[in-house]
Amino acid sequence: MVFSSLLFLFAFLPAVLTLYYCSPRSIRNLILFIMSLIFYAWGEPVYIVIMLLSTLTDYCFGLLLDKPTMNSVKRKSIVVCSIIVNLMLLSYFKYADFLIHNVNAFLGTTIPLTELPLPIGISFYTFQSMSYIIDVYRGTAKAQRNWIDFGTYVALFPQLVAGPIVKYNTIAQQLQQRSVNIEMFAAGIRRFTMGLAKKVLLANNIGLLWDTISSTNPASMPVLTAWLGIIAFAFQIYFDFSGYSDMAIGLGLMFGFRFNENFNKPYIAQSMTDFWRRWHISLGSWFREYVYIPLGGNRRGLAIQMRNILIVWLLTGLWHGANWNFIGWGLYFGIILIFEKWWGLTYLLRCPRWVRHLYAIILILIGWVLFAFDQPSLIVGYLAAMWGFNGQALWNNETVYFFYTNAVLLLVLIVASLPLKVGLSTKDMSILHVIWYGFLYALSVAYLVDATFNPFLYFRF
Repeated sequence: MVFSSLLFLFAFLPAVLTLYYCSPRSIRNLILFIMSLIFYAWGEPVYIVIMLLSTLTDYCFGLLLDKPTMNSVKRKSIVVCSIIVNLMLLSYFKYADFLIHNVNAFLGTTIPLTELPLPIGISFYTFQSMSYIIDVYRGTAKAQRNWIDFGTYVALFPQLVAGPIVKYNTIAQQLQQRSVNIEMFAAGIRRFTMGLAKKVLLANNIGLLWDTISSTNPASMPVLTAWLGIIAFAFQIYFDFSGYSDMAIGLGLMFGFRFNENFNKPYIAQSMTDFWRRWHISLGSWFREYVYIPLGGNRRGLAIQMRNILIVWLLTGLWHGANWNFIGWGLYFGIILIFEKWWGLTYLLRCPRWVRHLYAIILILIGWVLFAFDQPSLIVGYLAAMWGFNGQALWNNETVYFFYTNAVLLLVLIVASLPLKVGLSTKDMSILHVIWYGFLYALSVAYLVDATFNPFLYFRF
């Protein structure tokens, strides 16, 4: 079940809201926990056991850490055990076949693959569960003694499938006490509707163009067609993922939770450092707090800092998927960030804004090529097409057709990627909100009624 589906919009969500607000406050977390399990089990009823196992394990570890008489060695051992259990579950389902495939390729063995499907959202809820144990160990959060409340944190359906990754210490108080007023609920509806429109009306439509171009042989692809294709993919993945994050944040508001932002107009960035402060903010924050800083961050000299950046970005690539292209994608950005921290940003800051922005956009688009294709030959072929190394023309009739038929959509995507402010009075905004968001919702639903193309890219992560 996905948010951008008629089943969710007209059956599941109304049922959850009705049950939630008709129930006493004392059992509202229980309602959310049960309904979140149903939400998850709708697509993968078997793998709900994995999530419950992870939840129960870390709940018990948290209680053990809460004993004041326990010495530091035992406390560290509990944290290590928790991390091992979580990473073993994640590694088995996400990386086992990747490891087996590469062992077979290098050693000539014939070890059979597990061929297990990846549990939906395992990368997200595993990181959330680990953040809880680390926060309790550090003393930045108290151990949760109510298993239902802890289960609600891990399984909470608004951000279970695709984040944002919610660290326990940012939501612990909200699990115990929260309230919703009309303004907050209305803000949640607006945010959810905007996310739905971004996903359904923008990401899905530009995704059709990317699917068409990416299915073409790069060896016969004109230069501008290749650039248009990867620009389409860049818009698709941004509006797909940020749209889903907006829907999650909006749903959270409807139930009284305030989740942190996950995107901040990343395509206006003027460096890679700036881009990664704006893109998938919750993941970057997680790696910074639980990996980069514990490794020493930037406190132990430039060489150690470079090592730490490479480790973080190697892990970031692996987090996104069990394939060499994701590892290459992560190291690609890690190397660029090292370059910028070493001396690149000093020179960039001396350049005009448009030069800095062009530099960032070109590097981002090259990175998306690494991300989009899982075969080295396709990556090399597509990059060659982008730079004219495949011997093809700058454009052809098909290129013109692609631009012509998608010109309005591309303009809307560009405008929607910019930080725009509208200077209207509160009264005017209230009226326009109702009209505008009602229109977006009706248009999105109309699209979904006849839609045959409604992918969600981050399901595979």
